[in-house]
Amino acid sequence: MIERTNRISEEMKREISSIIQNEIKDPRMPEFVSVTEVNVTRDLRYAKVYVSVYGNEEEKKNAISALKSASGFIRHEVGQRIQLRYTPELQFELDNSIERGMYMNKLINETLKKENKN
Repeated sequence: MIERTNRISEEMKREISSIIQNEIKDPRMPEFVSVTEVNVTRDLRYAKVYVSVYGNEEEKKNAISALKSASGFIRHEVGQRIQLRYTPELQFELDNSIERGMYMNKLINETLKKENKN
């Protein structure tokens, strides 16, 4: 059962990414939005969609609100593309893990440069 849920999550991630990139024409959506993860509940009723947005805080807030307002459209499109008994209700969350990783990488590089100077 868990394997099936993981397969559905991956398929939904792929389809939602495609829909966001190619079909959402909301002016609030920045150019660089990527779906980092989708977690579907076992009963397939809900899916948490984690998105990473490249931009400032205002652009991130606008992107999340645009995705929330387009969630019905995205859910409908996912339902058309993936044959499931129920199409999960989508909940969008901001994922800052990429930015945190870049920040940590910067700190590590700075530390290494300081150590090499000594």
